Amino acid sequence: MGEGANKGRVSVELRDRTKQFAALIIRLYVKLPKNRDEVIVCGKQLLRSGTSVAAHMREASRARSDAEFVSKLGGALQEADESQLWLELLREECGIQESNTKPIEIECNELIAIITTIIRRVGSKS
Repeated sequence: MGEGANKGRVSVELRDRTKQFAALIIRLYVKLPKNRDEVIVCGKQLLRSGTSVAAHMREASRARSDAEFVSKLGGALQEADESQLWLELLREECGIQESNTKPIEIECNELIAIITTIIRRVGSKS
């Protein structure tokens, strides 16, 4: 696979969508109460994993091989799945209102589905 062969495989729209997902995570984090340890811990974990999804997608768009591409997408998938966990825990165990988490959870599920589909398509070509 030559230089630039991954160009276009991660669309600008998907890169932008994962960046917007990171922005949603940041906005939620800023609104979280900072007076409860469990919320602080879960919130920081969510902040880390949620913003990492976009970072992995950018790395994937610069991959030099199918294997590297799938590896970077795998990282994005792991971080998205972890983000889903922290969102669920914030809602279910920390009492953060569903209206604050559910839209982000829906977007997270959609990103997981998209990334999984891309990984499967590339894997089936190899």
